[in-house]
Amino acid sequence: MTYCVAMRLDTGMVFLSDSRTNAGLDQISTFRKMTVYEQPGERTMVLLSAGNLAITQSVRQLLRTETIDSPDGPVSIWNCRSMFDAARIVGAAVRKVYARDADALKNFGIDFNVNLIFGGQIRGEPMRLFNVYAAGNFVEAGLDGVCYFQIGESKYGKPIIDRVITPATPLEQAAKCALISMDSTLKSNLSVGLPLDLLIYEADSLHASRILHIDENDSYFRMIRSTWGQRLREVFESIPDPGWSAASGAPSAEQAPSQQEQMILHPIRKVQAPSA
Repeated sequence: MTYCVAMRLDTGMVFLSDSRTNAGLDQISTFRKMTVYEQPGERTMVLLSAGNLAITQSVRQLLRTETIDSPDGPVSIWNCRSMFDAARIVGAAVRKVYARDADALKNFGIDFNVNLIFGGQIRGEPMRLFNVYAAGNFVEAGLDGVCYFQIGESKYGKPIIDRVITPATPLEQAAKCALISMDSTLKSNLSVGLPLDLLIYEADSLHASRILHIDENDSYFRMIRSTWGQRLREVFESIPDPGWSAASGAPSAEQAPSQQEQMILHPIRKVQAPSA
C-alpha cells in the first residue's frame, strides 16, 4: 500500500509520498511513488501514484511519449497548453494500459488498481491539481473549496489536514502538516513506510527546486515523530474530564438528558428467573 498527499495553495504546491510497496508479508520493497516532469521555465508537473506497481510504472513510462489529438495535431505533456490537457493525457495513458493489461490481470484474479495525483503549472496558466482514477477520468482540486488530494491509506492522515490546511496556509506550514499527516499514517499502518519524497513548489517558479528525500536519519522528521505524539498527549490531558458523577455515572444536573433521551437510554437488563 502507500500514502500520498498533494496540496494546492495560494503560494504554491506541496507533494509528499512514501515509498513502501508490498505483495505479501514477505515481499516488501521500496519504490518511489513520485515522478517529476519538467522543462524549467516552461512547465513543472508532478505525478504521485498508488495501486498496482506494474500498472503505475507503465503509466509513468507512457507519459513520456503519450499524445492526444487536438485541433493543432497530437500533443503530449511536453507541449500541451494547459494542465487540463496534461491531465487528459495522463487519463489516456491509464486507459492504454487498461486496454493492454486488464483482461490478462482479470484472468489471474487481479483488479486493475491505480489511483494518481497529478499537478503542477504550465507557463501562462495558474497551478492546477487533479486526482486521476482507474477509468482515466479525473477531478480537480479547488473547484469546490477542497485544496488537497490524498491517495492510498488516506484515513489516518486526513484529520490533521482537515483541521489545518486552507488555500491561504503558507508553504512551510503546509509541508509541516503533510509530514505530520504522514507520521500519523506511519504510526497506524505498517504498509506505509520510509523513505519519503517531499516536493515544495513555489507558484510561478516553473522549476522544482525544493525536492527532499527523507529517511529515518532526517533530523526534522525525527523531531516531528517524537514531538507530535507528546504534544497530543499534553493537549489531551489539558482538556477537562467529563463532568459526570463518578459514583453513578449519571450526567450532572446541567447535563441531564431530556425525557425523550431518558427513554432511549434506559438499559435493557436481564430478569432473573424466580427460584423454585
